[in-house]
Amino acid sequence: MARLRMRARIIVCGAISQYNNTTPIAGPKNYLSLLVNRARMEGIVVFDWADRYPEAITAIAGWMREGRYVSREDIVPGIEQFPDTLLKLFRGENFGKLIIEVV
Repeated sequence: MARLRMRARIIVCGAISQYNNTTPIAGPKNYLSLLVNRARMEGIVVFDWADRYPEAITAIAGWMREGRYVSREDIVPGIEQFPDTLLKLFRGENFGKLIIEVV
């Protein structure tokens, strides 16, 4: 926070690992930097942009074809692993797209 640019925008998303947290969630300690730098912190949810899904799909598919975007995947083999794999989301233990491979 101490290195924010003037009028910076901070996006907060992807907090599923905190949904079932039983302890207080730590927030920014130096939040007054938002004021000093006239910055803005805003949460977003994917549904806020539902009307632009087709545009995003087209753009991302093109980037993947060109090799400009490579998706990270965390693949877990076997449907029997589903319960433990789902919990990885809530514990923040996965990276990228979490996928169950049905073999």
